[in-house]
This record gives sequence, C-alpha cells and structure tokens, in this order.
Amino acid sequence: MVQQRLAERLAAAPAGPLQLISICAGQGRDVIPVLQQHARGGDVRAALLEIDEENVSIARRLAAGAGLTQLEVVQVDASFSDPYTPFVPSEIVLACGIFGNISNADLEGTVRNLSMLCRPGAAVIWTRHWKQPEVIASIQQWFSESGFSNLSWDALKNERKMGIGVAQLIAPPLPFKAGYRFFTFLR
Repeated sequence: MVQQRLAERLAAAPAGPLQLISICAGQGRDVIPVLQQHARGGDVRAALLEIDEENVSIARRLAAGAGLTQLEVVQVDASFSDPYTPFVPSEIVLACGIFGNISNADLEGTVRNLSMLCRPGAAVIWTRHWKQPEVIASIQQWFSESGFSNLSWDALKNERKMGIGVAQLIAPPLPFKAGYRFFTFLR
C-alpha cells in the first residue's frame, strides 16, 4: 500500500525534477521498486536515510541493481535534521515505520515539524499501527494544525493492524532548523 500511495503521489506531482526523502528507509523497499517501474522514476532524486549498516548495504545493492543512479542511500541517524540539509526541500517525504516506535510527545513534535523538509504542496506518506485509533486521530489533527490536508488513511486488515496515511502541505513550510531532533526511538 505504501508503494501504491507513492506511485499515486509521483503521478500527481508537477512535471519536472522531484526530490524524495525516506526517513528511516530500511532496505528501501517502499521506494526502490516504485522508482524502478514508475514513468516518473527518472525525474526523482531520492535520499534514503537509514542508520542500520546491513539495511544500508541491502538498499544500496537493490538501488544499483535497479539502475537508480539518482538514489542516494545515506547511513546516518535520521532522527536529527542536519542530514537532510542537501535534500530539502522535498516534494515527497516518507515517514514509514517510525510513528509506532516513538513516544507520543516525539510523534507530535515530528508531525508538527515535518514541513521543514517539504516544498509547498509536498506530500508526506506515513504509517502507524491502528491499535490505538485515538492516536491516528491525533496524528491527523497535528497534520491539519501544521498546514497539511489529510488526503487519505488506509487501515489495512492484517495481523499487524497497520495503516497508511497521506497528507499534503497546503500552507507555507516551516523554515529548516539545523540541529533539530525529530524523535528518539523507544527501546
């Protein structure tokens, strides 16, 4: 479903070059297959930020095998704003696999500050388990209060009870803040 939403956002994006950021990108499986197959894939300069060395190695291998020369896999702690400096502003930001692994305070702070990575009109694709529906409602409210329009929420009926949201920035983005910490993963 994340790949489907990404493909839709690529199709809806304005013509010309696009910047994409994937926060805590893992092995890049949300992004790499889409860019390899999508008609707009060649328009996208992608930055996949990931801390885990093995995931970075796999993502780099997958990107090379897909011939994605405009995709950079960066081994770095993606919880801080500084590594994003060369990749902002972005038309698409993926925040997948994060929102269920951080405190609610960090979750709110991250959502309220994601626009600093965005270009006006940018889309954020995010995931969260929906075992706590009130948290989903809060996330959507925080996006709304931070200048985003909530475009969709898909609650997948699987064993993990995961869902995918898409929000689009309709207000001016926040200025980029160096040294900002978005979140700390819970142990």
